[in-house]
Amino acid sequence: MKQNEWEQQIIERYQDEEEMMIVIFAQWCINRGLDPLLVYREAYPGQGANAALEAALQQTLPPAQAQDITDDLLFTVMGLFGNDQLAEHCSSIIAAGGQQ
Repeated sequence: MKQNEWEQQIIERYQDEEEMMIVIFAQWCINRGLDPLLVYREAYPGQGANAALEAALQQTLPPAQAQDITDDLLFTVMGLFGNDQLAEHCSSIIAAGGQQ
């Protein structure tokens, strides 16, 4: 395998895993009756729309059909991708009893 092919595979794997992290975040929000887009905007007020998050919403399920996403899982995957600001905001939501 050539160097550039190997690098491309690493990039693609990272992007796939990042997409899964976004779906996990979105499903965590949905399971708790939170709007993922609003939670994201509150955590990153200076950013515009997040196309990846909007796409991830298409993969979420209603809470009754979805598996539970634990807070620990959410924070673990966010930590892997350096989403500390979003994790901190989610932590504050949890501390407030799950309300935005």
